Amino acid sequence: MSAPAAKVSKKELNSNHDGADETSEKEQQEAIEHIDEVQNEIDRLNEQASEEILKVEQKYNKLRQPFFQKRSELIAKIPNFWVTTFVNHPQVSALLGEEDEEALHYLTRVEVTEFEDIKSGYRIDFYFDENPYFENKVLSKEFHLNESGDPSSKSTEIKWKSGKDLTKRSSQTQNKASRKRQHEEPESFFTWFTDHSDAGADELGEVIKDDIWPNPLQYYLVPDMDDEEGEGEEDDDDDEEEEGLEDIDEEGDEDEGEEDEDDDEGEEGEVSIHPLPLPSLVYENKKFMRDLLVSVMSHWYKGEVVKYFCKIFDKLIGGEQQNC
Repeated sequence: MSAPAAKVSKKELNSNHDGADETSEKEQQEAIEHIDEVQNEIDRLNEQASEEILKVEQKYNKLRQPFFQKRSELIAKIPNFWVTTFVNHPQVSALLGEEDEEALHYLTRVEVTEFEDIKSGYRIDFYFDENPYFENKVLSKEFHLNESGDPSSKSTEIKWKSGKDLTKRSSQTQNKASRKRQHEEPESFFTWFTDHSDAGADELGEVIKDDIWPNPLQYYLVPDMDDEEGEGEEDDDDDEEEEGLEDIDEEGDEDEGEEDEDDDEGEEGEVSIHPLPLPSLVYENKKFMRDLLVSVMSHWYKGEVVKYFCKIFDKLIGGEQQNC
């Protein structure tokens, strides 16, 4: 028989536990040091990738320039291209007052130029025709990022013509609106040229550079919302008319059999309609009016729908039903 196991004292157990903790802490520290080394390698590769990407961007920026130039020449053939593009852009349009839009009708060209070191900044140039608002032919705004990462901006001083400073008008309008608790007009678009308070968070500059400039055509071609609403209203009217005709048809079906023998009764499922006191011109030119109806309805509908409207017309004028 084997000897009984020796009892381990509580002191010995605590000693063993402390030793395990020391080993665990040492392993953790070594793991942290190794993670730091691996992370340094990852950071080095990320920095190398950024440099390679920068070189590729610089290469393709140069390759894109002739196409940007060609695009500008083609845009110049389209009146009001840029003001339409800005008005159709949701973020830019929110900054435009009525007089801003009027001034932007003289805008003929927009150019975005990234500096040789892309990370250091970019410039946006706006070219204008002779206009009643300011003397400048070109308005520019530049955005810079120095080596320490601090952003800054500078822009052309706008030489406003007498009484035409839109930035002052905007301020006066807002003050009056504030006093009367009315809806405030947006700040003038041209205030952007004088605002250098937070160059690192210039949303308008970023929108023009990154969203509009790469493909302005997509915003120029945005359909007019007023036209869309008009079309929607017409569609609603058409739907209501069709629903009305369906209601008439249903009422006719329900009332069949209840009319006197002298009343006009249609066959089962047909519309029962009494002649209306239409203008004499309609009765005198039944065939012409009927042919006109068929021609117009055939433009939108076909087959049974056109025949349906023919029957309605024949019943309204009290004439004999004819084939459509």
